Amino acid sequence: MEHKSGFVNIIGNPNVGKSTIMNALVGDKLSIITSKAQTTRHRIMGIVNGEDFQIVYSDTPGILRPNYKLQESMMKSIKSALIDADILLYVTDVMESMDRNPDILEKIKKLKIPTLVILNKIDLSGQDEVRILIGKWLDKLPQAEIIPLSAINFFNMEKLLNRIIELLPPGPPYFPKDQITDRTERFFVSEMIREKILMQYRKEIPYSVEVEVSSFKEEKEIIRIMATIHVLRDSQKGIIIGHKGQSLKRIGKLAREDMERFFNKKIFLELFVKVNKDWRNKERLLKKFGY
Repeated sequence: MEHKSGFVNIIGNPNVGKSTIMNALVGDKLSIITSKAQTTRHRIMGIVNGEDFQIVYSDTPGILRPNYKLQESMMKSIKSALIDADILLYVTDVMESMDRNPDILEKIKKLKIPTLVILNKIDLSGQDEVRILIGKWLDKLPQAEIIPLSAINFFNMEKLLNRIIELLPPGPPYFPKDQITDRTERFFVSEMIREKILMQYRKEIPYSVEVEVSSFKEEKEIIRIMATIHVLRDSQKGIIIGHKGQSLKRIGKLAREDMERFFNKKIFLELFVKVNKDWRNKERLLKKFGY
């Protein structure tokens, strides 16, 4: 049987369920998920292998209008996802306006690759409304296939996976068959810590934070990790640390529990907080942080 392989890139607006879909398709939690916009900052790869196929998924940040260099970097990953895909998944949901990204939709119209519009969260709408939305999306992107689903309930996820496999071009695997991502262990540690900050704080704190893993030492029975949480201002440092360090301890405890499940090993986690003014606009720091 002929082997098939390809890059399947996932794009869409914030909070439509891109990361939930990616994690469901890969079968592992590779992308962090919260209800806040801009949760995903990096392009994250997840690899699914079968005997005669390999799918290389890419989750991308939500589409936005950049206000600083960090967001400019995030948007570059979306533009590259339009260029190097073999199959494109444009994720929307039953609640969002169809007119949010006219420039992106125009670019999608011109693509010569299979495009699937994923209409997510259909559990929040009635059948008649879903049928109407499918018709509207077909009018807007006539070359696309529309797949309605509910990622959180795994409804139609198997249908989506089977269609992706059907559309894959012939080719050898791009990565070893036992590999599930291109990201390092340090990357997932930093994302787990950042996820807890996103979940614990509101307003500007989650968007002012970057996590840097400075030390990752794996021993026989334990992994010892040191990480620094970078913030923009002294006041944010105080909020992250909290009264007598209680807030920082809580973040560390929740992140450590996630890491122990992920690595299946005991974790010793030490967290520090550092003020790094305007890090979101400093190219040297953004490069250091992997943007």
